[in-house]
Amino acid sequence: YSGPVCPIINEHFAEHLVGENCFATERHFDVMMRISSPYGSTGLTSYAISAVDLALWDLKGKLLERPVYELLGGPQKEKIFCYATGFDLEWYQELGFKAYKLPMTHGPVDGIEGLNEAEKLVAEARETVGDRAELMLDCWLALDVEYTVRLAERLRPYGLRWIEDYLLPEEMNGFADVRKRIPWQGLATGEHWYLPPTFAVAAERKLCDVFQPDTLWCGGLTSQLKIARIAEAHGIQVIPHGGMNWPYGQHLVYASSGMTWGERSDGVAAPDVPLEDMVRLPGTAVIKDGYLVPSDAPGFGIEIDE
Repeated sequence: YSGPVCPIINEHFAEHLVGENCFATERHFDVMMRISSPYGSTGLTSYAISAVDLALWDLKGKLLERPVYELLGGPQKEKIFCYATGFDLEWYQELGFKAYKLPMTHGPVDGIEGLNEAEKLVAEARETVGDRAELMLDCWLALDVEYTVRLAERLRPYGLRWIEDYLLPEEMNGFADVRKRIPWQGLATGEHWYLPPTFAVAAERKLCDVFQPDTLWCGGLTSQLKIARIAEAHGIQVIPHGGMNWPYGQHLVYASSGMTWGERSDGVAAPDVPLEDMVRLPGTAVIKDGYLVPSDAPGFGIEIDE
């Protein structure tokens, strides 16, 4: 997304931020959100806000010679419990994961046959991982209310921890309908909700059990912290989308009491390739036996040769 995002930063945000105090992350987040509101501060704009905010937190840590998680209050847990997203469950088991999320392969257009295939997928997965492992299903914006309800009822025997991203992010009334019709099923969403106000509405209406904002998309670390406070006040968990893919989410989850799990959804899709060989951003800590401890290097610990 760098193509459309960079001009927002360089041609708009820069004139309001260059020369300001780099430690004032709260102020800069507020400025970026407000000056972009006339053309929309969500979506690609919130990606731009995230980029600037994360860079400032990294700089703050480097100048203070402390890892970002210490700036957030220090480690809240000894290590982060991680789950893997993808289809290669036997490989994830070898890597030491004990929780797994499957991508949904069918949708409403597939009708009852799609429900049959979904049940087959989940049933085989449950048999593979056993009844002591957590299992989830990611529908990635592909369903509607009726299909989500039918899917949940079909999959009830397999004990899914949650069903995720089943509706388009704007369908707030739809999320309310799903919540009402399947109160027994864990529900998760929010990677395509941007900035705290949307999460405040979702929390007030108790639309789901788990918020999944993406630190690179939702407005950065400053926004994530606001979302976490909203969630905690309403008894909702926060498990950031792809949080273990990059150092940003690693530091956030490590220092947050309301964030119990971390997701690895990037770079676990290649059987027999060690996770160490899948790192795309130098300095990113690697999951070992299903757990992760972030780098204690200054900032986010990112090592980039410009």
